[in-house]
Amino acid sequence: MRGLPIILLLLAALPAGAQAPPACVAGREGMTACLGDKLCECRWQPGGTLTGRPAAHRWDCGVLRPACGVVPAGPPPMPDGGWMHPGTKPLR
Repeated sequence: MRGLPIILLLLAALPAGAQAPPACVAGREGMTACLGDKLCECRWQPGGTLTGRPAAHRWDCGVLRPACGVVPAGPPPMPDGGWMHPGTKPLR
């Protein structure tokens, strides 16, 4: 009886089973999901005789996709959130 609470705590601490990724269908085209450590995008991929795959919507998790949680590179945000002509200095 004394070991039962310990066993229950250990079972509760086990990680949940792996979940299947959401289905990539036409209605979700353009949606992104974190699969593994990649930020994958649901895209239409044409099939072909060379690949042996039929045309369908599939998750694009290729090497050019960013990692999850990484902010894409780009210019720093504007202090006021507005647009300025290139070469002008912000008013302070």
